[in-house]
Amino acid sequence: MSWEPTTDQQLRQLRAKMNRDIREFFYQRKVLEVETPALSQAGNTDPFIQSFQTTGSDITEDHSSTIPQRYLHTSPEYPMKRLLAAGSGDIYQICKVWRKEESGKNHNPEFTLLEWYRIGFTAQQLMQEVSELLHSVLTQIKLPDKMYSYEQLFLEKFAINPHIASYDEILECVVTSIPSLDAYTSTDKPSNQLDRQALLDALLTYCIEPDFDKNCLTFVYDYPATQSALAKLSNEQCEGDGKPPVALRFEVFLGQKELGNGYQEETSHQRNTDILNKENAQRHATGLKEVTVDNNFIEAAKSGIPESAGVAIGLDRVLMAITEVESIQKVINFPWDVA
Repeated sequence: MSWEPTTDQQLRQLRAKMNRDIREFFYQRKVLEVETPALSQAGNTDPFIQSFQTTGSDITEDHSSTIPQRYLHTSPEYPMKRLLAAGSGDIYQICKVWRKEESGKNHNPEFTLLEWYRIGFTAQQLMQEVSELLHSVLTQIKLPDKMYSYEQLFLEKFAINPHIASYDEILECVVTSIPSLDAYTSTDKPSNQLDRQALLDALLTYCIEPDFDKNCLTFVYDYPATQSALAKLSNEQCEGDGKPPVALRFEVFLGQKELGNGYQEETSHQRNTDILNKENAQRHATGLKEVTVDNNFIEAAKSGIPESAGVAIGLDRVLMAITEVESIQKVINFPWDVA
């Protein structure tokens, strides 16, 4: 095993320049850089994101108190929203985050995240700012961005509306289009069948994303309400139009590589509470360990989170694009296996 970093000096200089350019971008827009804890008493309840946990300790060195278990944060989202509720105004953060995922060419369990929040922005306005930032650091991209609603992509590819199509219609698309998932779509073993969200995710990943142009940014917006995370739903703004609600959420891609995920923030205390509790219930139902809910975030929401939009961008993947390398391991000084 080699002790040496997997990067060279030129790449390290490029990372430093990227971070400097990002900071200048926000400085010019008067967005404040902040810091929040990496270790928290609460974790991410999302059943599709797994946190690293400390084991805790029975007693401190001075024998005065116990040290409770902590979670390494998967995103600074909750404490940054507490800052918003406290009147911070527009804020951003560059930090390390941790997620229990297999190490691969696009994944390292420890990675660098850029997250920012803009008061009074809609999701569409934030998409425009994301585009401006990414174009400022990805100078090799010359083509205009492409913007698609989630519905538009599925209508063009499969002639189905993903917001109203039946489970059987979506299942048939997967059976026809993704033979490699036969084990998870067979009617002979219904207990193995993927749920609706997993089927839609598979169609997006296997059939739609491969068509994204590698020479431009692709934005996908208005996701199904079932994939809202902590995003607002459209029916809260457009009631009575007869359309099913969608999540005011977007993702940005360069080719097939997802760079970031953002949304117009849910500000309702009750809905934020319901979402976190529902996610924990989903974890329990699927055999995953429940996660301590962040009651400090809930109290901040009760106090009042301002109307805003926020986004998280994976900076290691952005650096991969800048340097045109195909593995995240090559842009991190000491990736997971040698950390």
